[in-house]
Amino acid sequence: MAKVIMLGAGTGGMAGAYEIKEMLGKEHQVTVINEREDFQFVPSNPWIAVGWRERPDTSFPIRPYLDKKDIGFIAQAVVKIDPDNNSLTLADGTVETYDYLVIATGPKLNFAAVEGAGPHGGFTQSICALDHAEACFEDVKALAAEPGPVIVGAMPGASCFGPAYEYAFILEKELRNRKIRDKIPMTYVTSEPYIGHLGLGGVGDSKSMMESELRNRHIKWITNASVTRVENGVMHVEELNDEGEVKKIHELPFKHSMMLPAFAGVDPVAAVEGLCNPKGFVLIDEHQRNPTWKNIYSAGVCVAIPPVEATPVPTGTPKTGYMIESMMTAIAHNLKADIEGGEASAVGTWSAICLADMGDTGAAFVAIPQIPPRNVTWFKKGKWVHVAKIAFEKYFMHKMKTGSSEPVFEKYVLKSLGINRLKDE
Repeated sequence: MAKVIMLGAGTGGMAGAYEIKEMLGKEHQVTVINEREDFQFVPSNPWIAVGWRERPDTSFPIRPYLDKKDIGFIAQAVVKIDPDNNSLTLADGTVETYDYLVIATGPKLNFAAVEGAGPHGGFTQSICALDHAEACFEDVKALAAEPGPVIVGAMPGASCFGPAYEYAFILEKELRNRKIRDKIPMTYVTSEPYIGHLGLGGVGDSKSMMESELRNRHIKWITNASVTRVENGVMHVEELNDEGEVKKIHELPFKHSMMLPAFAGVDPVAAVEGLCNPKGFVLIDEHQRNPTWKNIYSAGVCVAIPPVEATPVPTGTPKTGYMIESMMTAIAHNLKADIEGGEASAVGTWSAICLADMGDTGAAFVAIPQIPPRNVTWFKKGKWVHVAKIAFEKYFMHKMKTGSSEPVFEKYVLKSLGINRLKDE
């Protein structure tokens, strides 16, 4: 019997645990370790942050659903990984051993990279975690009571730009709903070299379409923006030119600000020498395995992927939902092959399907693969995306409760569109 531990129970970890268990069968043990008791659907956090959703709408207890699939669950933080001895030390001192480890922790939010950033001891809000989004909503209510300037965007080194755009548009719609939009100037401040870059070098007509949406909503923007520090009510920004030289210095007043931080590897993972790159992201080969410890796999935001291109202000490459599911499917196949004495051969397509809500409309893109050069690039906007995003939230939550990583109809619908999780599938 092989013992597999999934470290993390986010959108990748939960789906991956289900898929691995289904593929390995009853004779092998799968255990999920997560620091929280509850699953949280992070893509809905922009709605939480303006009061369009509440915690029960996007979160549920993990244990009952894993129990139904005979998957073990431990709700504790891991404080140490010892890959030479195939063991994990938990916060209470308990040591868990494994034959195979799958790291799907997600990232550490590196607010410390910019002085004064973040919701804990800083002056900017976040939507990267459910409790952050709830705190953000409290700040939005304060904004509504006392209107003032708003800044939304992404810090230097950020890699997940889509949610920042979503939040800017959703907040703008909420302010219109409250009939106070006319009292609140908005500025989008981003490390991207241009609007719609998304850390991906753009997708189709994303530049012109996103610029148009910002312009139509009277949201100004600053690109190539390096936030140097944040004070209470003032954001200090260096705007760079294409050569990386300081073009202009801004001191931007704000009443409310939501800025996505750069990511880093979580501490117990980053602390393992040889496992990660200097930023703490897990090194993997094309089969999602660590080159040093072949029984360690990784997927999701915590893996090391180089930037798509050099930019004046550092930007990272995002890891989107379908891309992460593709990684997990490859891991499940490769684990099964390794356990049965074969060779790991499965390679994820790393394709991207993204639905970005804009409050009353939305933008959707498909990138195959996500990282250029691409075989398929598609970018569209319309009210249908807003509806589709709501439907996807309900669908994914249901999928995580039923324990089906890839329902048959989903697989064949996407396959009919030329979208597969594995190469040569």
